[in-house]
Amino acid sequence: MRHRHLARTGLLVAVLAALTAPASAATSYGPAPFPAPGPARAASGPGRPLFAPAADPGAARQARELIAAGHPREAAGITAMAATPHAVWLGDQSPARAEAEARAVTTRAARQGALPVLALYNVPGRDCSQYSAGGAADGKAYRAWIDAVVRGIEDRPVAVVLEPDSLALLPRECAPSVGGAGATGAGSTDEPGRTRTAARYAEIGYAVRALAAGPATDVYLDTGHAAWHTVNTIVPRLRQAGVAGATGFAVNVSNYHSDEAGSWFATLVSACLVHVEAGGRVADCPDQWRPRAEARAWLAAHLDATARARMKHYVSDTSRNGRGAWTAPAGKYREPQEWCNPPGRGLGARPTTDTGDPLEDARLWIKTPGASDGNCLRGTAGPLDPERAVVDPKAGAWFPDQALELVRQANPAILR
Repeated sequence: MRHRHLARTGLLVAVLAALTAPASAATSYGPAPFPAPGPARAASGPGRPLFAPAADPGAARQARELIAAGHPREAAGITAMAATPHAVWLGDQSPARAEAEARAVTTRAARQGALPVLALYNVPGRDCSQYSAGGAADGKAYRAWIDAVVRGIEDRPVAVVLEPDSLALLPRECAPSVGGAGATGAGSTDEPGRTRTAARYAEIGYAVRALAAGPATDVYLDTGHAAWHTVNTIVPRLRQAGVAGATGFAVNVSNYHSDEAGSWFATLVSACLVHVEAGGRVADCPDQWRPRAEARAWLAAHLDATARARMKHYVSDTSRNGRGAWTAPAGKYREPQEWCNPPGRGLGARPTTDTGDPLEDARLWIKTPGASDGNCLRGTAGPLDPERAVVDPKAGAWFPDQALELVRQANPAILR
């Protein structure tokens, strides 16, 4: 028993050291095989590893508890997950604090020769004021906040995932009961909804211009995921938000859909952007539900070498999609919330810039795996998540149950 205790103590020391050590770059994951055109590509130049920020303190607590309970293998898996490069989320901080954090992250990463990823999440009325409610008070406050982040970044390399859900979930699509001032139902012609949606486009457009002015900043706009909007509905939003001035867009942020689905969706979105830019109609673009053979024939007919060179690039979130998306049992829930802490999911592909896809700049862990999506009630009165029989932690808080599922179900495996 003494030897077992000593071994367990030694492992605990190693786990805690890994989780509390200063943030460092992970092993180089290789260069992007086909760097995108334009000055913004300076950020993710050849051979640059991705930056691993400090682990969530919840991971250290869970690792200690797992070791104490006699599960050292799972503790090591939690440690490995938490130490993998992932995005740093900025939102809700004051401009001064956001500037300081952006400067600290990009400075540490630059010293290590690593590329940091910032997920900026502070647009007014974000998440329709639901689980991730918050954001800047108004457009003026948001512009000041973005300016502060830009000052913090300066000329250091960084990839910015700009405002997840900001375009896939516009203010005009918020339910009146949860959207706050000016929120209206989907498709509403109510003036407050139109006004807030116009403001949203202006806010994202300002952020694109301010951030992309940095000599080594890549900016990726929101598209949701492959099972949400069609190509034909998201492309006009991207254009109105200023994607022309950005490096490209992000797919599957904080969601669970497969790499294959995201890659096909992103390819069609990028092709449609080029088609429309050249004067074509967005209605003519194939969407992700079109038979593949027909869509491929359209791509071959409409994209020559010049058009392909102008296609926007993308990044994808693979943090929790190793087992794909969850489908709730038919008829079980009034509102299944299949995006919200679904059971049985696993970590996905490890972050890398060597994607093998000339349009995909990186596979990233944008959502911090182990962080809750919110208290998911699935149309019930609560307070328990009926699928898990627990009260889920608030959005962004460490969720040990889900963290352990992600480790155990990881694809590719993270447990050794």
